[in-house]
Amino acid sequence: MTSSHVWLPYRQMKTAPPPQVVERTDGVRLYLADGRELIDGVASWWTACHGYNHPHIRAAVAGQLERMPHVMLGGFVHAPAEDLARRLAALLPGELDHVFFSESGSVAVEVAMKIALQYRFNRGEPTRTRFVSFRHGYHGDTFMAMSVCDPDEGMHQLFGGVLPRQLVLPLPTTPKLAAEFESAVAAHAHELTAVIMEPLVQAAGGMKFHSADVLAQIAQVARRFDLLLIFDEIATGFARTGTMFAGEQAGIAPDIITLSKALTGGTLPLAATVASASVYEAFLSDDASRALMHGPTYAGNALACAAANASLDLFETEPRLQQVAAIAAQLASGLQACRRLAGVRDVRVKGAIGVVQLEKSPQLDALRQRFLAHGVWVRPFGDVVYLMPPLVIGSDDLARLIAAVYDVLVEASAAGEL
Repeated sequence: MTSSHVWLPYRQMKTAPPPQVVERTDGVRLYLADGRELIDGVASWWTACHGYNHPHIRAAVAGQLERMPHVMLGGFVHAPAEDLARRLAALLPGELDHVFFSESGSVAVEVAMKIALQYRFNRGEPTRTRFVSFRHGYHGDTFMAMSVCDPDEGMHQLFGGVLPRQLVLPLPTTPKLAAEFESAVAAHAHELTAVIMEPLVQAAGGMKFHSADVLAQIAQVARRFDLLLIFDEIATGFARTGTMFAGEQAGIAPDIITLSKALTGGTLPLAATVASASVYEAFLSDDASRALMHGPTYAGNALACAAANASLDLFETEPRLQQVAAIAAQLASGLQACRRLAGVRDVRVKGAIGVVQLEKSPQLDALRQRFLAHGVWVRPFGDVVYLMPPLVIGSDDLARLIAAVYDVLVEASAAGEL
């Protein structure tokens, strides 16, 4: 039932094996058209934090559909968007009080970067147009977002010659790198507007972790040189790292934060770019040209906002942070056995994220097929095999995922696929 008319993401359509056809979902399971049942180990690219088909979210979307599926935010507003913005502002740290809605994480990053640039223009600082970002970082596939991704190891090398040139530095994880980071920022401060980073976990760039101390160092340097601080919490937000937002673990409130993925519990596309009061105020003027001229057609979609409000209800009423702590403990214990395997470089866990890093990139298609044979959906990329399951996963299902990682690596090693 697959169609050659669907151009699939991150896939060489000429050589890739046929995709799996999913007919329905429930809880932490995917049910395929051929009758197979898979435990989802990656929560549909980290979105389905409450599992699939949660009745509370489903009821909220159905109820909203009866009233109004969508209305433009050009001249209108509606209760689902207003309620969600208010709740996000209350939940986020510091002065993050002003919420701009869009439909995807990449666009949320574009909006954040556009805000940071216009913030400088509105303040009479037109030469401060470059961004600091970090090696192994990933912020999306749209144009400006690509420019702050890792230019050498990321997915966007082909576009290097046409992207804006940003200041992409190693994360300051050692005293030497910290000194080099501060020196580089000092040398370029006159042309820099903001630092953008994924706090604690660089996800799609290789599931690389850093400490809250590193985050605090970066924030201190940004403040010292009057750079805006942008946290891309599209992957890390909503409890994935053990706190509702990763930046909390360093006690830091950024100037701008981007959110998406788990925002609606994996139900509908929605993203938010949230700015502090001080950033927002730079756009307030009698001069219309100082306004933020950006407007996604489906900004603040009512159905998506209803889903997001229902998702926030679940974070308030169900024990997600306790579940993340239990997942973290089980991942840390269960994945330790992988350290002994040939071809494994590292095993690490942060919140509900478990990573086995290999010595080199494996034969990915072969590895993914082996996971399917074990009845699990695990999608390794680069040189990492990782688990980011729904936060509601039970210990038995998580044990099956962990066992599958170990068994597949043993099989792949024996077959020469690692």
